[in-house]
Amino acid sequence: MTTLSSYLDTLTTHAATNRNIGQNRLVGRTTQRFLLFGADALIIAAALLVGVFARGFVPLDGGAVGLPAIATVAVGALWLTALMGFGTYQLRHLRAGTTEYKRVLMASFIVAGATAIVSYLAKAEFPRGLYVLSFGLGTIGLVASRFVRRKSMAAIHRQGALMTPIVVAGDSGHVDEIAKVLRRETWLGYKVVGAVTRYRGETTPNGLPILGQVTDTVDVIKNHDIATVIFAEGSFQSPADFRRMAWELEEHEIHMIVVPALTDISAQRLDVRPVAGLPLVDVARPQAIAAARWIKRTWDAAGAAVLLLLASPVMALVALAIKIEDGGPVLFRQTRVGLRGEVFQCLKFRSMVLDAEARLAELAAANEGSGPLFKMTQDPRITNVGRFIRRFSLDELPQLWNALRGDMSLVGPRPALPSEVAQYDSDTRRRLDVRPGLTGLWQVSGRSNLSWDDTVRLDLYYVDNWSLIQDVQILFRTARAIVGSSGAY
Repeated sequence: MTTLSSYLDTLTTHAATNRNIGQNRLVGRTTQRFLLFGADALIIAAALLVGVFARGFVPLDGGAVGLPAIATVAVGALWLTALMGFGTYQLRHLRAGTTEYKRVLMASFIVAGATAIVSYLAKAEFPRGLYVLSFGLGTIGLVASRFVRRKSMAAIHRQGALMTPIVVAGDSGHVDEIAKVLRRETWLGYKVVGAVTRYRGETTPNGLPILGQVTDTVDVIKNHDIATVIFAEGSFQSPADFRRMAWELEEHEIHMIVVPALTDISAQRLDVRPVAGLPLVDVARPQAIAAARWIKRTWDAAGAAVLLLLASPVMALVALAIKIEDGGPVLFRQTRVGLRGEVFQCLKFRSMVLDAEARLAELAAANEGSGPLFKMTQDPRITNVGRFIRRFSLDELPQLWNALRGDMSLVGPRPALPSEVAQYDSDTRRRLDVRPGLTGLWQVSGRSNLSWDDTVRLDLYYVDNWSLIQDVQILFRTARAIVGSSGAY
């Protein structure tokens, strides 16, 4: 009898603990959603008030037409309802990706359209100035607030604060790969506490503590206050095991993330279709062929022409400074490998001494790069002017002429030397399927601070997942990277 009583007490305590953990998680997530909702409500209210008070001063307005206060409140309430209906407060979309922004825009456009249609059908006078100001300022404010929140949280996470503790489950090799990425991309806000595997052990090959087996996941969560579990390949032997694990974690309000075997594929190429209970993933073809077609070439030629015109005053000053410093040639021409292995003369402003190529061999021992690349933080061959123009990537401005000619693209993999290409393996040669670029993912992701493997990985990702929108994003990110001058030497 005593044993049965003790067993029942243990079960009651265990259930209460589980409820407390789940309730704490629920309260935390509810608080986050409430704060997001409150911020949106303030932005919408401010946009509507600005429209109401400013409409008499806006020329778009057809005149001093009154709008009942109840209509203004109704539009605001409808807007917030649409934001909730479109799932803009789902926490899983708050860290990265464009889903959050897309849903805010869709909700705002639908409310704006519905307001216009209702006003027309009801023959109600809705001042155009109020309409444009309210929905224009409100939509911009909603998107901007999310952008600012993301950037602020990313900056906080990079300092190691407000991190979300997680464990990674799966085979040791896959666990280490995921942990490596999350440790590098600290802005995501995930702190890897340890691993759970299907096998016993102390640590993974890369030294990550093994906190237990996959079957012990719930106990590991309770003991280490885990908020998120990432399941990698090798976590489960069968779909039934995964389903049971999901049931176990449900009551704890634990965020589950599944990393598929697919890697380096953009979301635009993936389409998940549940069929007969199976989450089938359609993967669109790689985009290397599309990246070499006329659309990108037209974009490159037009962009290069405009940028050459805008940069010409700066280029003239750089050329004058180089000539004054040592009287040598302004331009440096170097043979590089382009599309399909074709070689071309890549143009740069000369940033090194005249005999830089001859002195390369004596500096080989000081090479700080990996793979076929030569990198040296304090290269003695760089001139004073060269150091300045390299810091802000001004030495690469003449490559706009290469882009105009068709040798290069505005965005693409870095142009490689023939000696580097000679060391490429079959996978790395994939970089030659598109034109090399003045800038690329390698530049906006760390420039010379990247390892050779990371550079190749980013270039291959670009080749396989090319899109014109991504090119525009990279160009904007390049401007920010140049101003920050991180990784440039």
